[in-house]
Amino acid sequence: MRAALDKLRDIRLLRYLLASVGALAVDVGLFLVLLSAGMLAAIASAAGYSAGILAHWLLSSRTVFTDTVAERGRERTKQKALFVISAFAGLAVTTAIVGAADYMAFDPRPAKLVAIALSFSVTWLLRSRVVFRPAG
Repeated sequence: MRAALDKLRDIRLLRYLLASVGALAVDVGLFLVLLSAGMLAAIASAAGYSAGILAHWLLSSRTVFTDTVAERGRERTKQKALFVISAFAGLAVTTAIVGAADYMAFDPRPAKLVAIALSFSVTWLLRSRVVFRPAG
């Protein structure tokens, strides 16, 4: 039984990674467009990340955590709120890292890569253990 649960977790993590890549494409694409348009790096990073939040909810709830998505109603609303809170945690990490790099006159693009890795870790832990935690 333990081996089956471990295998399911591995597959779920892989699906989460793929969903994250999709959301990341939205995030980074918008970040680079806004950055090239002259927007401050931290604001461009926050805007891109925010657009990625929506993409990630759609992908996560439909392809990753399908067995633990709450039914409609109060529990679903609670789950969406927790998802957004987890996204804000990732947004805070991303904005702080990119903003700090820009403030110190470092290229914000490599800083965004560091922020992506840390944000992924934070949101995976929150979403797998809190937001989409199996009932019981």
